[in-house]
Amino acid sequence: MDLSNLNYLAILVAAVAGMMSGAAWYGAFAKPWMKAVGYTEEPAPNPKIYIVAIIAQLVIAYMLAALFRHFPSVDLASGMLGAFFCWLGFCVAPMAVNHRFQDKGWDLTLIDGGYWLVVFLLQGAILGWWGA
Repeated sequence: MDLSNLNYLAILVAAVAGMMSGAAWYGAFAKPWMKAVGYTEEPAPNPKIYIVAIIAQLVIAYMLAALFRHFPSVDLASGMLGAFFCWLGFCVAPMAVNHRFQDKGWDLTLIDGGYWLVVFLLQGAILGWWGA
């Protein structure tokens, strides 16, 4: 499989969009998220977390772009649909299991899973629109 012709600018834009959506999502859901994970006060931000986050966003965008190479053609709609199925099978399903074993409530799964749905759909749309 030749991945040399991936659109790396689209991958970068998709990753940055994922980070920006995280700031908006968790800005809006900060209090319910803190309650769901059991925090009584906001944790001090650790800059290393953001390094992991951007690397993870780049990995997700890269993997989606590589997967889309197997589609007969890719556009905005097929990019979002492919990303949705990746989110459903490889992101939210394991997250639901992990949260149950961690004895966390469904509210945490809905908040975190909702965020990742936004990320996957956004990245799928960007990559599909750019034909990545």
